Amino acid sequence: MKVTFIINPLAGNGKAERKWQTFKEGLDFPYEFFLTRAAKDATAIATDVSKDKEKNHLIIAFGGDGTVHEVIEGLLDSDFSIVGVVGAGSGNDFGRGYVAFKTPVEINEYVKSQKNHQMMDIGIIKNEHQPFYFVNNSGLGFDAFVAFKVNQSPFKKWLNQFGLGKLTYTYFVIYTLLTFKRFNLSISTKSDQLAFENVWFATVSNQPYFGGGMKISPPSNPSDGLLELTVVHDLSRLKLLVVFATVFFGKHTNFKEVHQMQAASFKLSTDTSVYRHTDGEFAGLTEPFIVDEFNVQQGKWRLVK
Repeated sequence: MKVTFIINPLAGNGKAERKWQTFKEGLDFPYEFFLTRAAKDATAIATDVSKDKEKNHLIIAFGGDGTVHEVIEGLLDSDFSIVGVVGAGSGNDFGRGYVAFKTPVEINEYVKSQKNHQMMDIGIIKNEHQPFYFVNNSGLGFDAFVAFKVNQSPFKKWLNQFGLGKLTYTYFVIYTLLTFKRFNLSISTKSDQLAFENVWFATVSNQPYFGGGMKISPPSNPSDGLLELTVVHDLSRLKLLVVFATVFFGKHTNFKEVHQMQAASFKLSTDTSVYRHTDGEFAGLTEPFIVDEFNVQQGKWRLVK
């Protein structure tokens, strides 16, 4: 079995590179590795190394959820590649909802035994401009705006030098909580048409977790050919904080202002321009009254089992 590591040394506020230096000492098989230098590098590397058509080529994403997303996007429909993951980011939601390696010993055992793999789904947003894929989840509104502001902030890199990068996130959560303008959302599926007012955010999930461990969608299964939609609406700013506190335990679904539904496809439209994300990365803005179609594509990539 050929093994390739794709490593984002900047993941986890730069901790990923130090983790790799220790981690690789425990590996007992030949491998190749590549370091990413910029956004989308992992996608390009994954696509390139999969071209050799080595049967059961194990390609391991070593980094955060963004790195994992990029690697998987580069391996969609690959008949020869199997995705492995070592979480080395700050959130690592992938490892909460999917199989991931935690130690070098686990990888050693997998390579020796050449264990099986499992087929996984991927989500996709289709609109008038360009498609966006998501492995974990995608969403509109509050969380997407916070993620955008954090990633664009010049203070994040500066605070990261002192291990205080999360303060940037805390600041923008508070800022957004005080200033965010809620929106109206229309939803259409094959069987339902719904409308919500005063929406804080809407999340389409392929697996249960988002935001660094929040169990936003407890019933989500990344290999069942379905997506789950969670809409949070008609909440005061104070009550939204209470709901966020319960999401880590999956108890937010008890609130009447939290609506969940399941389908293979959702058509969403907003009454104003709203920030959008895929796996925590900026995915443009919605256009008022223009439909975004969120679909699931079944069995598009292979994961270690």
